[in-house]
Amino acid sequence: MEREKVLIFDTSLRDGEQAPGCSMKVEEKLLLARKLQRLGVDIIEAGFPVASPGDAEAVRLVASEIEGPIIAGFARCTEKDIKVAWEALSRSPRPRIHTCLSTSDIHLTFDLKISRDEALRKAANMVAYARSLCADVEFSPQDATRSDPSYLCDVLQAVVEAGATTLNICDTVGYTTPGEYAELIRVIRQCLKGAEHVTLSVHCHNDLGLAVANSLAGVEAGARQIECTVNGIGERAGNASLEEIAMVLHVRRDRYSVETGIRHEEIYSTSQLLAKILGFEPQPNKAIVGRNAFAHEAGMHQHGVLSNPLCYEIMTPETVGVPPDHIVLGKHSGRHALAHKLKEMGHELSVDELNRVYHEFVRLADSKKHVYDQDLLSILFAERAEIPVP
Repeated sequence: MEREKVLIFDTSLRDGEQAPGCSMKVEEKLLLARKLQRLGVDIIEAGFPVASPGDAEAVRLVASEIEGPIIAGFARCTEKDIKVAWEALSRSPRPRIHTCLSTSDIHLTFDLKISRDEALRKAANMVAYARSLCADVEFSPQDATRSDPSYLCDVLQAVVEAGATTLNICDTVGYTTPGEYAELIRVIRQCLKGAEHVTLSVHCHNDLGLAVANSLAGVEAGARQIECTVNGIGERAGNASLEEIAMVLHVRRDRYSVETGIRHEEIYSTSQLLAKILGFEPQPNKAIVGRNAFAHEAGMHQHGVLSNPLCYEIMTPETVGVPPDHIVLGKHSGRHALAHKLKEMGHELSVDELNRVYHEFVRLADSKKHVYDQDLLSILFAERAEIPVP
């Protein structure tokens, strides 16, 4: 079956960086951008140039030094933002101006304090200005999922006629659900004249824990670009997680007729690089890249994994570049895992010796969270010292 490609738009350097504690220096942004290039993302949103001189410099550096991916710069719907973004992007072989304006009534009334008509005219005028500078223009209706669908379609039609090449349907506050979001994407595809000439994109936040599910629902409904971040970083509860999206589409190819260009073996090292830059790792139980994602402590699971990894792993650690040592010994572990671990350390035990060592191991594991290799050796050597020499 021939598969369509879904573009991966990484916004770790812009939307992800907006989260508390996620600010990056210019050189750190360039370092991560180079890694994203190796990872195989299609678009790198390098920053928000008007936000600060440092952000403008980061976008300039990424635009001038990274080849292959499209390099996007973010801009609000103002001439100043768009002009500054273009100045930062202009050295890129493949630049994109990404501009946005809210379309929900709550944002228009209380945040922007403008009418629907004013917002529509402003969006169209600013997209036209961006298009006069750059051939690739993305427009995001902010808070699209809480907007009136009919008005949303009017705005999208206006910006397409003004020159927008990508329409990014934002679930800015993480409010929507998969079925609802898929229906919105379908409505937009049906109501938009010339929809076949633009790329529909999804951008979902994780406030209800549905960012990845909503993004995939959007893809099933016809979207062909996903905006996401490494480790799911981003404001509040974060953005859709790049690594989760990539691996869902890879592991569940039986359910999805699309593919990405992500090099899966680069996923874990990309996650680790970001963690090093930010100074904190993803939570231990984070899917794909958390330190427990491929760890097994329960004896039943350990026995199954050692017999055949597919018993309890739907992908191998090596697939995403995780080191393969995934057996964690604790009080829930069984004799099979203990024997395997000791064998890896160069010690094969008889059945009787294993039983005695296991008894002491469980007693120790009950009193401490982590049982280390040195603990096992201490138990083993103490046990062997008590065995009479014939």
